[in-house]
Amino acid sequence: MTRNKIRWQLPFLVLLIVGTVLILRKQAPFQTDQGLVFGTMYKITYQSDENLKNEIEAELEKVNQSLSPFSKESVITHINQNTDLTADSLFTYVFQLAKQISEETHGAFDITVAPLVNAWGFGFKNATQIDSLTIDSIRQFVGIDKVRMENGKVIKDDPRLMLDCSAIAKGFGVDCVARLFDRKGIKNYMIDIGGELVMKGENAQMNTWRIGINKPIDDSLAVNQELQTILEISNAGMATSGNYRNFYYKDGKKYAHTIDPRTGYPVQHNILSSTVVAKDCATADAYATSFMVLGLDSAKAVCNAHPELDAYFIYSKDNGETGVYFTEGMKKYLKY
Repeated sequence: MTRNKIRWQLPFLVLLIVGTVLILRKQAPFQTDQGLVFGTMYKITYQSDENLKNEIEAELEKVNQSLSPFSKESVITHINQNTDLTADSLFTYVFQLAKQISEETHGAFDITVAPLVNAWGFGFKNATQIDSLTIDSIRQFVGIDKVRMENGKVIKDDPRLMLDCSAIAKGFGVDCVARLFDRKGIKNYMIDIGGELVMKGENAQMNTWRIGINKPIDDSLAVNQELQTILEISNAGMATSGNYRNFYYKDGKKYAHTIDPRTGYPVQHNILSSTVVAKDCATADAYATSFMVLGLDSAKAVCNAHPELDAYFIYSKDNGETGVYFTEGMKKYLKY
C-alpha cells in the first residue's frame, strides 16, 4: 500500500516542483540603482520588470528643489531669503510633521536650528568665532514657535529666522521613493539614502531584509563597518543618528554635530547612537535626531509615550563602558 501511494503521489510532486519553478521564473527580477543625492549616496533595490532609475531620481529632485538649502532655487532657500512665495506640498508636509515632532519632543527637534548649526561649523555656511554672547544673540531668532504657515506661506516672527530640514529631508526622500513604488504596485524593495531606510516585502532570496547597526566608533571618514547588531525588518521606516562620524576637535575639545536648539550648544549626553523604527522614514529620521538631543532618560520617556515607535540606543555608561537599551517592540527585529 505504501509503495502504491508513493507511485500515485510522485507525479503530483513532480508537477508541484515544475509549477513552482515556472512561477519563480515568471517573477520580475530585482533591480539595483545607485547614485548621489542630498550630499550622500543612495542605493535602491526593488523587484520590477522595468528599470525605474529615471523616475526615482525625478522624485528625489522634487525633494531637492523643495528642501535643499544648497540649491539657490529651492523653496526653502527662497523662504530663508524671505521671498514672497507659496510653499509646495512637499515643504508643507515636512513643515507640519516637524512642528508635530517638535511638540512631542519638547523642542528637541527644531528645523529653525540652522543658524546655530552654521555657527558651530556643521551647516551650509562656514563656522563663526563662537562664544556665549554669539550663541545668546543667535538664539533670539531660533525657535520653531517663532514660525508658522498661513494659506501656504511661511510667516516668521523675525526675518533672520532660517529653516534647515536636513534632519528630516533624507527620510522624507526615502518615503517619496517608497510611495512611487507603491503606486506602481511594487511589493518588494529596500530604499537606502545615506543610512535612512524603508524596507517592504522580501529580498531577492525571499527572506526578510537584514540591516546592520554600526558600532559607534569615532569615524569621521566612515570607514568603520563593525556591526553592533543585525535587524530583520520589513514594512517599516528606519533611521540612525550618531555623533561618531560628524564631529571636529578644537583646542583639545570634541564638538559633535547634534546641536540642542534649546541651549544653542552641541549635546553632551551619553547616547552614542540612536536607531528608530517607525511607520515611515521621515518620522524615524526626526525622532532619531531628537533622541540624540534628549539623552537616554528623556528618550526613554518619549518612547514610552509613543509605543508606535521602536528604538535601539547605544550609550556610554558612567564607567566608560558601552551599554545598550532597546524598547520592547524592538525585540522582534533583533537577530543578535
